[in-house]
Amino acid sequence: MTEHRPAPASLDNPLYYLENMDILVAWVADHHGDLLTAAERQRLKRFARLDTGSRALLTRMVMRTGELFRTDKLRYPELPVPEADALAVLQQGGWLDDEPELTLDDLFRLFTLAELRPVFGPWLQRQGQPGTLGKARMRSLLADAFSEPGPLKAWLGEAAQGTAAGVVELQDMALFERIRLMFFGNLRQGWTDFVLVELGVQQFEMVPFTPDSRAFRHRAEVDSYLQIHQCRERLDNGEAAADVWPRVPEPVDNPWLAGRRDRLLLELGRQAERQGDRPLALQVWAASEHREARLRQLRLLERMKRFDEAWAIACQWQTNELSDAEVQGLSRILKRLAARVGEPAPTETPIPAIREFTVDLPKPEVGSVEWVALQHLATEDAPLFYVENTLINALFGLLCWPAIFKAIPGAFFHPFHSGPADLMREDFVSRRQQDFDRCFKWLESADYRSQILETFGKKQGIANPFVVWPVLSGELLELAMDCIPTTHLAALFQRLLSNLKEHRSGFPDLIRFVPDADDPEQRYEMIEVKGPGDRLQDHQRRWLHFFAREGIPASVCYVRWRENERVE
Repeated sequence: MTEHRPAPASLDNPLYYLENMDILVAWVADHHGDLLTAAERQRLKRFARLDTGSRALLTRMVMRTGELFRTDKLRYPELPVPEADALAVLQQGGWLDDEPELTLDDLFRLFTLAELRPVFGPWLQRQGQPGTLGKARMRSLLADAFSEPGPLKAWLGEAAQGTAAGVVELQDMALFERIRLMFFGNLRQGWTDFVLVELGVQQFEMVPFTPDSRAFRHRAEVDSYLQIHQCRERLDNGEAAADVWPRVPEPVDNPWLAGRRDRLLLELGRQAERQGDRPLALQVWAASEHREARLRQLRLLERMKRFDEAWAIACQWQTNELSDAEVQGLSRILKRLAARVGEPAPTETPIPAIREFTVDLPKPEVGSVEWVALQHLATEDAPLFYVENTLINALFGLLCWPAIFKAIPGAFFHPFHSGPADLMREDFVSRRQQDFDRCFKWLESADYRSQILETFGKKQGIANPFVVWPVLSGELLELAMDCIPTTHLAALFQRLLSNLKEHRSGFPDLIRFVPDADDPEQRYEMIEVKGPGDRLQDHQRRWLHFFAREGIPASVCYVRWRENERVE
């Protein structure tokens, strides 16, 4: 497979979007050509042979929403040929259908109220309706009588002679959507997202692309993704969960796709429960490996008073490796179920106390409560920094850079990822376990310092989901490594990896460094600041309980404002 490193077109080029489309098509042809049919590859070759103006107009249409377009609205002054000439070429080449079948909804999307009144006004008047109806009301009155699709001429009749509008329909959107999926790895991102890279907002890690690192190994896997996407669209459009369930594709031997299927089943179960189909919700959630699906299944069984079944599932699940949130949710369920099934309540793990203190301060005219607390608590010998979720994440991201950016299937689809696409998947760590183990091994010697600082220097400005470059400095990193024991860093990083979705946030606002403290484990302290009326969130409490169990210095500072005293 030929290695191809695309670079987005310059926005100084008026046809930048065409250049970007050519780059995307070339990338997919280089890396995924074997996943396209012979007919699709031939179609893309014909696309490349179109003249510049026709190819640019087709690209403009592909990048827009929908597949139906009014020809009189296609106005692009940067085209090197008249739009009419480009349209003629595209129609002749079968890229556009110039007589598509239009529904009433299509007509109302494409034409204005003023254009539609001459068409439907006479019929509405015969029904005793006024000629001043709004568009939505007119549409609802016409729905039953005009339910059959037809070409534009059949709809407009004589009115068509008074307008220069024609309607064309794109004929190859399925192919372009497939290309978009294979490039971006999802269908959330649009064609214009590629253009944003040129603006210089971000730099991206250079990840090698090999056949073994591809997310899609077989065409059937691309088809499966498209089926999953279509099922989600059906749910979002309000279709009954019972009608969508038979359309869900069978599981495939692809961990990345399996995760997407599990998320679809989670949502499908939610919709089934809302629609009153509880048996389907249970069936769907039982088929999903998504963490949240497990808790939802147990809660629904509990509401249905199927206590013995819920108890058996909960006890079995309790033996698995769980996140803090899962432990908390499962513990509550087991406690309720125990009384229902006549079993002893599970022994609760003691919750360590959270260190707290209160300060009374004058209320400032401007500035956040965190900055006020920082200024009050900081001393020359013990400086404070407002880091919140940035510092520990950054130390982890810099140390484990090689593991985070390892090229494995489903992680990277193109050269413009700020991080791996599977970052929030449950198997993110297990698929890279040996790589993370090697990174953590550095913490057992002084090598971790040089690794972090060297990466900080070499990768400066390159996007990483754990690193916020503007808030970092070499001095801050060195001070942190001087004061935070490696045993504490290892514990923090391990918990971070146990559930990245939950644990990347919830860190205390401030960190205090005391470089000259006699006790190496007391050379720093993390401090969460809460103003009047503010309280700890669940994920913050879980971090603070973890700190207490691990002997990591942390506390909560409650700020109270002194009455009638303000600071200018």
